[in-house]
Order: sequence, then C-alpha cells, then structure tokens
Amino acid sequence: MPMDAHEIEDLIRQALPDAQVTIEDLRGDGDHYAALVVSSAFAGKTRVQQHKMVFDALGGRMGGTLHALSLQTAVPS
Repeated sequence: MPMDAHEIEDLIRQALPDAQVTIEDLRGDGDHYAALVVSSAFAGKTRVQQHKMVFDALGGRMGGTLHALSLQTAVPS
C-alpha cells in the first residue's frame, strides 16, 4: 500500500519539529516522491548524516511502504 505525502511529512516533523518539509509526488502513484527538508537540526552535520536523520524518521518504511524518495536537505539560511 502506497504512503500518502502527508504521512511522510508528519513522520519527518515528528522527528524534526522545526523542519520545513516540501513533498512532491513525482508520478502520482504514491510510490515515488521528492522531498526537501530544511531544519536547524542539520547544522554541523554532513549530507549523509542529514539524510540518515530523515530516513530514520521514516521508521524503516523506505524500500517497503515507501518505494522511492529523492531527498534534498538543508540548514535554514
């Protein structure tokens, strides 16, 4: 069963409460998303560490319930 964009956003915001999250359904199928996550929690972290924080927030759904997520992360300017 595909994930809803709002569910992805909610999971990320639970882990990163200050995050600005933008989710785009790339194919309209609920399986392929792009996400931009901006959070002060990323300050001082490498890009790999930032992405791991987001994937951890998704609680193991990547590769199962959530098939594909193109991810961009950033620190607020």
